[in-house]
Amino acid sequence: METEFYTCEYCYKEFEPKRRRVQKYCSNTCRSKAHHARKTTSKITKVESLEIVPIESAKIDKPSIGKIDKMSASGVGNSAIGTLTADTLKHILTAPQNRPSTKGDIANLKALIKRYHKVKNLPPNTQGALPYFDIETGEVKYSFMPFYG
Repeated sequence: METEFYTCEYCYKEFEPKRRRVQKYCSNTCRSKAHHARKTTSKITKVESLEIVPIESAKIDKPSIGKIDKMSASGVGNSAIGTLTADTLKHILTAPQNRPSTKGDIANLKALIKRYHKVKNLPPNTQGALPYFDIETGEVKYSFMPFYG
């Protein structure tokens, strides 16, 4: 059986093919180098194919001038009225329990909540003082007098 030799398309050396299909290159190195050579030459040819035209004969199109948006008092007024209308409708159509809370709402809640709460599952201390939990400091305090506020 006669062996058939191919010629590498990159280095032009003869080689014996190692695969069934027709091989173009003798090794992966030549295949890789050929790929890089094609990439660099295609970039160079693109740059060389540019046509240089003198400035005097170059055709320069002026950009089309369209409507230029300007800020006006009527535009600002319309925007303010639209925002005010939208906020008013949102306030009217939103139920009171679904509205966001304000600092005043939080202050009212704080006034309703007691600061000290009796701890029922702790026994009194050795002197007989009762345990109370302080919400603001997060500590248990003992007192002989009951806290009311």
